[in-house]
Amino acid sequence: MRKAFDKLISWTGLIVALVLLVAGALLTWASSFATSNVHDQLAAQQITMPAAAALTTPEMKAQLTQYAGQELTTGAQAKAYADYYIQAHMDEQANGKTYSQVSGEYMAALKADPTAKATQDLGQLRQTLFMGTTLRGMLLNAYAFATLGTIAMYAAVAAFIGSAVMFVLGALGLVHARRVSLVEAPAIEKIPATA
Repeated sequence: MRKAFDKLISWTGLIVALVLLVAGALLTWASSFATSNVHDQLAAQQITMPAAAALTTPEMKAQLTQYAGQELTTGAQAKAYADYYIQAHMDEQANGKTYSQVSGEYMAALKADPTAKATQDLGQLRQTLFMGTTLRGMLLNAYAFATLGTIAMYAAVAAFIGSAVMFVLGALGLVHARRVSLVEAPAIEKIPATA
């Protein structure tokens, strides 16, 4: 009975090792796909990170100096550019107002006086904020996919380690089951019948 149980547990461990091995391979592929796709899509946009001289606030300098002048090709760069360059310029132009707030003001100004310069200025600001918000969203999506690619790579490493551990444990279990079968059970003495 012990031998059968050892074999069952050992073969289950080997099957789990195989499943983890396949999962690791798929996670490695997913990580590679996400990372290369993010790189290729960002590189196609030909965005250059701002030079150090263009970083006007302490926060910009702290977050963007490491990327100054580089081509934007990674998720980390995309997040930094979106959060600390585009957002900073939108906040500066709109005094911290969001696209939605400026759009509401523009719609109200259209009703009051559609030809006024202030209305036209609001319309231009609304358009600028729309484009900036859209670009930020796209860059942050690239960052999200790059992060998923990184997580997939960590999961792949964990799956490969788990597969190796389960393979070793399963193999040791089979060796143990073989040894148990070689050991003979002690002979059972017959009790003499009493007359």
